[in-house]
Amino acid sequence: MKKIFLLSLFLILCSCSSIRVYSDFDNNIDFSNYKTFAYFKPEIDRVDISDLDKRRILKALDNEMSLKGLSKSETPDLLIGFTTKAKDKIYVNNFNNFSWGWGWGWGFNPWLWGPNGFNTISTKTEGTLYVNIIDATTRQLVWQGKGRGGIDENIKNRNERISLFVKEIVGSYPPEID
Repeated sequence: MKKIFLLSLFLILCSCSSIRVYSDFDNNIDFSNYKTFAYFKPEIDRVDISDLDKRRILKALDNEMSLKGLSKSETPDLLIGFTTKAKDKIYVNNFNNFSWGWGWGWGFNPWLWGPNGFNTISTKTEGTLYVNIIDATTRQLVWQGKGRGGIDENIKNRNERISLFVKEIVGSYPPEID
């Protein structure tokens, strides 16, 4: 019983915190030439999230880019922007125990003779954060990272969750070219 409880707890924690990350880039670019960055304000201004969350994302991007050896500049090599999307997902869980007999049951037939069962319906918002890295000279997209995962508006530490999203997304920048 203890093993089942621990496995269930592990699966719940993994499902709550999992972030699926994807990235794409231009194979013809030598990313080692990029040393500085600035934010692409027109793209960021169009993002429909709170200013607080925008600042959290920008702060996390500042941190991750500096860890990668890039610095902010008035004359940048790269422009960094981001966009977001959110989608509600509906989950239906069927807990059907179609047994027959007298006794305490669930759902539509709690204490009578007949089939017993119940369903639960829950919703979860899944958010996607796109990080777009643009060559400042050509104005061409050279790298894009995407992170998709659950969003909880009641999360206690949004700073940590957003930092984790950004860290996971930008983790594959610069790309390793074979």
